[in-house]
Amino acid sequence: MAINPQTTPHPSLLSPSAPVPLALWPVAQTSAQYQRAGRYHPDSARHPGKMLPALAARIVCEYSAPGGLVCDPMSGIGTTIVEAGLLGRRAIGVELEPAWVDLARANLDRLLEADRRRLTEVRQGDARRLPEILGENAGRVDLIVTSPPYACDAGVIDRKAWVAGGRLCTTETLNYSADRANLGHARGPAYEAAMAGVYAACHAALRPGGLLVTVTKNMRRAGRCVDLAALTVGLARSAGFSYLQHVVALHAAIRDSRLVARPSFWQLTQTRKARARGEPAHLSVHEDVLVFQARQLVGR
Repeated sequence: MAINPQTTPHPSLLSPSAPVPLALWPVAQTSAQYQRAGRYHPDSARHPGKMLPALAARIVCEYSAPGGLVCDPMSGIGTTIVEAGLLGRRAIGVELEPAWVDLARANLDRLLEADRRRLTEVRQGDARRLPEILGENAGRVDLIVTSPPYACDAGVIDRKAWVAGGRLCTTETLNYSADRANLGHARGPAYEAAMAGVYAACHAALRPGGLLVTVTKNMRRAGRCVDLAALTVGLARSAGFSYLQHVVALHAAIRDSRLVARPSFWQLTQTRKARARGEPAHLSVHEDVLVFQARQLVGR
């Protein structure tokens, strides 16, 4: 179960070094493709970093109330906004890339009835300017849900082209955009600085006591693990958040008490190659859902 920060005292509010509760969510009893099939626009498959609909819905249910205001400052194809609207929340998505803005709006039109559609919208803009983009809603958001870029290359795999000696990923989907200014291209210190700005903007957009929930996945880059979860915790704390909970969101199904993974061709290939090189790589079957609460900053 998830904690309720409105009713459950938590030691991390007083001590940054205190341990946080750990929860496990089985959100992939059906595959990602099945969760979207017949629901989301077919072009949604072109986005390289889609959130599981079941995961987005679970986060919204656990950490917001009906009628609450939910925001995703890097909304991609709009999964968080769609699922929030279906659950009777007001929701605003912010997305930098015009193509994904259009696709997110198409998904909202496709999945939501008129009364729920009026509760939702997607605006174009940079997440680092979130309060400005939200306008009168700044400082009133109850829940921010987002999946930040993974700080490593991400794209839609073109297996046929790769086997034929071409590029592994289609150019238009690599790192979310061909624009090098997109945060999907940032690495190392540049990534940390950019995401620090995003989390500071999120803190300013939330109401006092509001929640930020991030969905991250540790990746490997140049043979080394990129501990994105730990980096995110540090950046969020620096922005004024308290770290409340860590949820392991399973991307494998549970069948007869066993995990059944659904690895992609690329995941299997990369894991096998890494192990052949002697690297201690394992097939990843989860994402880290990190829950933070906005603290009152001095002078705010």
